[in-house]
Amino acid sequence: MFKPIKVNQLRALNDHVLVADMNFKERKLSSGIYLLNDDGRGAGIRPRWARVYATGPEQQDITVGQWILVSHGRWTRGVTVEDTSGEVTIRRVDPNDILLVSDTEPSDDSLSDATQIDSKDRW
Repeated sequence: MFKPIKVNQLRALNDHVLVADMNFKERKLSSGIYLLNDDGRGAGIRPRWARVYATGPEQQDITVGQWILVSHGRWTRGVTVEDTSGEVTIRRVDPNDILLVSDTEPSDDSLSDATQIDSKDRW
């Protein structure tokens, strides 16, 4: 396993947006039901919330610390770095696919209506 890269500061370029705290783990619905990790499955096809870590100088719509909802798959895989606050996984998101902005951390209890199709069922 690789050790995280130690950095003092990361800067985004142009209108790029770097995010952290994107949730790929289980979710708890307001009803108290837990949904297991859905990443990589049909149920995982949904937008996700992330905290803005850094923005480029040309980005005028959002600021560091806000939470953004990003269209499914419009983020990079991510790289784990160690900054002054500890380890964090940073991803770059497509600024054109930011759906919503929130100043506070929103609850993530959305459900997807996507279905999983097995390869044997296609034929």
